[in-house]
Amino acid sequence: MKETLSNVKFAYNYIKDQKIRILGLIVTSIFNVIISVILPILSANIIVNLTDNKLYQVLNISVVILLIELTRNIFNYIGRMSAQRIHREGFKRIQIHLGKEILKIENKCLDASSSGVFIQRLTSDTTRIADVFTVLFIHMTNIISDIGIFGAVFLISKPAFFYLLVMVILLYFVENKRVITRNENDKAFRKKNERVAGFISELVRGARDIKMLNAENSFTTELTEKITELNNDRYKMGKTDRTYALVRGFMMDFFDAGMIFLLVYLIMANQLPIATALVVHNYMSRVTPIINYVSMLLENLKDFNLSSSRIFKIINSDEFKKEEFGNESIPKVKGDFEFKNVSFSYNGKDKVLDNISFKVNANETVAFVGKSGSGKTTIFNLLCKMYDIKDGEITIDGRDINKLTKDTIRGNITIISQSPYIFNMSIKDNLRLVKQDVTDEEIKEACKLACLDEFINNLTDGYDTIVGEGGVNLSGGQRQRLAIARALVQKTEIILFDEATSALDNETQEKIQRAIENLQENYTILIIAHRLSTVINSDRILFLDDGKIIAEGTHKELLNNCEEYKKLYEKEMSE
Repeated sequence: MKETLSNVKFAYNYIKDQKIRILGLIVTSIFNVIISVILPILSANIIVNLTDNKLYQVLNISVVILLIELTRNIFNYIGRMSAQRIHREGFKRIQIHLGKEILKIENKCLDASSSGVFIQRLTSDTTRIADVFTVLFIHMTNIISDIGIFGAVFLISKPAFFYLLVMVILLYFVENKRVITRNENDKAFRKKNERVAGFISELVRGARDIKMLNAENSFTTELTEKITELNNDRYKMGKTDRTYALVRGFMMDFFDAGMIFLLVYLIMANQLPIATALVVHNYMSRVTPIINYVSMLLENLKDFNLSSSRIFKIINSDEFKKEEFGNESIPKVKGDFEFKNVSFSYNGKDKVLDNISFKVNANETVAFVGKSGSGKTTIFNLLCKMYDIKDGEITIDGRDINKLTKDTIRGNITIISQSPYIFNMSIKDNLRLVKQDVTDEEIKEACKLACLDEFINNLTDGYDTIVGEGGVNLSGGQRQRLAIARALVQKTEIILFDEATSALDNETQEKIQRAIENLQENYTILIIAHRLSTVINSDRILFLDDGKIIAEGTHKELLNNCEEYKKLYEKEMSE
């Protein structure tokens, strides 16, 4: 109970401004409780008056019942409208909040988690939390109505009341056992469902690669096994419900028959008038569903508590740790930064960077070269504070990066990766994502600098062209040029190019190279490049090997002083 109250309080925070609509639900519920007690009495009176041939009384009662039912329909309409609006606002706010919290999670946690974990919790679990108040009002209204009927039966016939009480208690124990069993199964089912959702997400996103690898059969087999296993678990959960429903059905049938025998006995013993017995029997049909209402309430509350705990884990738990930033800001970032004795490991064991130190001055262009896995991309990730360091220090304009705000760091750094993610929206909207107030002129200028304007102008819809999920309608080079344009729109002080020209043909690469050179006077530029020809004009080149900087200098200096660099360059020139 304590857990449920705590979770309800949590959910209420998302709808606490909906007090008038909540009041509408409460008034509707109270009205329905009163009607549920009154109507069986009126219906029984109709039967009694019919047997006594009091037809005018029958007509009068019928008119009263009609007015009550019409009024109930109006109240129910108001209640449903209130419930839907409460759900709409609650669902929207919970999803937005959870989406924001997911974006705060450390990349280390994101790397270790399946996308299905977040998809399921952002959709299914938020729905259950948003539903809780509507569910509570519906089931509690029905339960209170039946409790009111219990009170009426108690006043009419105590033997009938105690019979119903014993019946309800026994049925409750059966239902409670079913809900507990189902809840345990549901916990395991949801975890498995997350894994399947994650696999399906990967299958859809990687469909092109799967086809190119001719691996449809193996992926289809894997998908079949996962879905089959998941649906078998779902069937087992349904089997539990069916079994308990059968037991409950048999019990209720026997209790219904037992009530008839009891009423006949009470009539024959002159302990209950026939008319009153009719009222009690009429109530019987309303009392027996109380177990269904209690069962559904318990089941929904179990689902609600489970969903709440899963969402709490994302919002506030060590399982999904959040990124931490400082509270110091730099009004105008110049673009100087420095790594001081920095070591880093992704898994806590194998060092990717080993005690490296270097400094980059504002408006300087510095390139990082070396074999794959030497730590080049990791330097970029750490500078953007995508991961936290434990050893050493990174500074921007002389200030410890751990003390700076998120906006100071990421609002002044743009990274263009080897495989940039392009969103399923128009070219223009992809650029507006990073700067909402960007003008059409700024967009066109950025695309021109990124050598993308000619391609866009030849499209039927131009800048309004939808590029597809992940930029699927664009070539690899076009995606990278769009990512470069997106970076230019941001106009940050520091621009990081992580193999950003790797998918470009030689002609386009030369254009991009000229564009980068045009930026050198106004920006601090860092470049990771596989092809050394793209970085020979950099102010400095750092050569990395096994997480260490083994040489530093201009292109000419490294050719003379670094044998490894010279070999790499000569190999490239000979290809």
